[in-house]
Amino acid sequence: MREILNREELKNRVKRLCAIATDKYPDWDAILIIGRINQYYLTGTMQDGLIIIKRNGTLMYFARRSYERAKKESPISECIYPMGKYSDAAEICGKQLGNVLMDTDIATIEVLDRLKVHFKINEIYPIKKILSEVRSIKSPYELEAVKDAGKRHQYLLEEVVPNLLREGMSEVELSAELFEKMLKLGHNGVSRFNSFQTEMVIGQIAFGANSLYPTNFDGPGGMKGLNSAVPLFGSHNALLKKGDLVFIDVAFCMEGYHSDRTQVYMFGSKPSDEILKTHRKCVEIQKRTAALLKPNSIPSDIYSSIMSSLDSEFIENFMGFGERRVSFLGHGVGLYVDELPVIAKGFDKPIKENMVFALEPKKGISQVGMVGGEDTYIITPDGGECITGGGKDIISV
Repeated sequence: MREILNREELKNRVKRLCAIATDKYPDWDAILIIGRINQYYLTGTMQDGLIIIKRNGTLMYFARRSYERAKKESPISECIYPMGKYSDAAEICGKQLGNVLMDTDIATIEVLDRLKVHFKINEIYPIKKILSEVRSIKSPYELEAVKDAGKRHQYLLEEVVPNLLREGMSEVELSAELFEKMLKLGHNGVSRFNSFQTEMVIGQIAFGANSLYPTNFDGPGGMKGLNSAVPLFGSHNALLKKGDLVFIDVAFCMEGYHSDRTQVYMFGSKPSDEILKTHRKCVEIQKRTAALLKPNSIPSDIYSSIMSSLDSEFIENFMGFGERRVSFLGHGVGLYVDELPVIAKGFDKPIKENMVFALEPKKGISQVGMVGGEDTYIITPDGGECITGGGKDIISV
């Protein structure tokens, strides 16, 4: 039977949030959440509203629009109140909030000024990393959603995509047809990112050397996109021809939870020995990294261990191309595609069971494109358990 999001799970999430908040900021008095993803995580509904959690663990969700929908969707509907303006919330929970933890990565100065009109706030502390830590360990309900996404994701990239590729189609045509197939397979239609101002409709879709093209996205792959105003979807002018490498890096979303995978294809011919050798080296790196993803292992140690094992020739254009290289091997996945922790320097807290990571060792080849892959893993006592297929060779079409 499929797990459901219930009130016990939501109350446990709030309890863990308060415990970690107390450990980091012992003098906190209230938590304010305005970000909709975190509101969903704590209430099971996503509205235009404000969550206030008091030091004793009492949660109140003030929903501006839509209060009616919030009451219908949330397993903790008794905690939801209608709100026209912030003063409505202040009348119910009190104006004095004291020291406040808040999602300052989302709240603008304007929002803060409006809140301070209606509430008395002393110190403001950032809650982003605390919430990321709470969300990083997935419940059975969350793991089921991620596994469901991963299973459909694997079918999409291994069984559906090869039948879509045809000579003369543009990157935009492939993106549009791929998106349609994803929706029919159950994809929720969004790929949500935590990185500030990141926009992504479907993912990175590119033919040939376009997968090496510079982008503002913090990832090893690239794409030209539609134009400079919308560097997304793909290019109308890039037409698929025999001998092209096809690079597809997309997320799949079920019940709001993502899996993340990249698959590379060779259209109309077989990849050269050089391309195959480089791709398979990336796959081997992914498998070695996955084997190290065990409870109590340290992300920064894993990153250093893998990177120090690579020779200088291979490191050139590894995890990017030219000067545009990223400094990580993988990242957390959940309600956002890009969550904490990250397999990179500076991430020194132990990995825990039931965290979810995407590993994406990739390498650019001049005038050819980006090779390597990406798969999503759940942390188990024996290492990372792949839920998206894992270690797939270049698919020749």
